Amino acid sequence: MRRKDAIRRDVFGKLRAVALPDSRFDYDFDNFIPDFAMSPRALERLLNLKLYAGLKLIFTTPDNSLEGFRARALRDGIRQVISTYGIRRGMILLEPTGEVKRQEAVAATLDGMERLAQQGVVRYLALREVQRLGQFDLLVTGASAVCTNGVRVGKGHGYFDLEWAMLRMLGVIQEDTPVIAVVHDVQVVDEDLAPEPVDTIVDIIVTPTRTIQVSRRYPRPERIYWDKLEPGMLDAIPYLTDLKQFVAKEVVR
Repeated sequence: MRRKDAIRRDVFGKLRAVALPDSRFDYDFDNFIPDFAMSPRALERLLNLKLYAGLKLIFTTPDNSLEGFRARALRDGIRQVISTYGIRRGMILLEPTGEVKRQEAVAATLDGMERLAQQGVVRYLALREVQRLGQFDLLVTGASAVCTNGVRVGKGHGYFDLEWAMLRMLGVIQEDTPVIAVVHDVQVVDEDLAPEPVDTIVDIIVTPTRTIQVSRRYPRPERIYWDKLEPGMLDAIPYLTDLKQFVAKEVVR
């Protein structure tokens, strides 16, 4: 953990020069993953990947750096599941039809999709509903930093690793389901950092100037490591309690 903290401090010092401030958190990178200068160029690189053409159902994190991607995916008819901030209200399904498609720029933002959920335009998903959606084709995430060997460094809470493990335990993703990290060049660290058991290794890193294909050498988690959760997470994230009950029922069956 100390090495990841050092990477965050180093990257955050460089990120301030290219990051776009958040409406609530300003430049407090401990609380959000920012959008950044030239993020449309990173988006174009992602869209040019061969795998993009066949996408039907994807998962994206609520990071500011992915707003442009979420809007474009809606325009291209791709269904999306997005986690809410801190996973506290679970996940939201964005169907690329009707009012969501008409308001794609609004729906692509975290505040906008939550507002549409309160209006009943989009809906929060129970875990069973996530499972019934079927197999996801891709996961897209931002990052505080990412190493060239695919080890992702988040804000330090492990939310994306939890989201991966939840989806894996539900059976809607597999070990080889691709993961893409979208970051600025200053967030890429040329280091062979050894992963922790909970780390979700990424397959592709996309920046405004580079597309990095990771030669993945490490497995990704198959489940949640309950003993590694931060204090208070079980109370703050209802999905975790639901997942424990879900797993218990599956074992009994």
